[in-house]
Amino acid sequence: MSSRRSRSRQTGTSRNITDDQINDLVSKLQQLLPEIRERRSDKVSASKVLQETCNYIKSLHREVDDLSERLSELLATTDTAQAAIIRNLLMQ
Repeated sequence: MSSRRSRSRQTGTSRNITDDQINDLVSKLQQLLPEIRERRSDKVSASKVLQETCNYIKSLHREVDDLSERLSELLATTDTAQAAIIRNLLMQ
């Protein structure tokens, strides 16, 4: 191993995240996810929590896209004054 790599690893070890910290973060994620939070079982694997987190984020992205599209359609069908008011409110 080169000296650069070994120095990098030696200095990086003090910044490594511990297993307890990972478990704490996974637990916090688990509490934020509706799909997992609704289950009665407290034991869910970290990989399942991360998988559900990815699915939930994708779902939120789809919802944002859908709402943006619906808002665009709404603004296109309202009169100019109302659309300007709505745009102004959204920018705040």
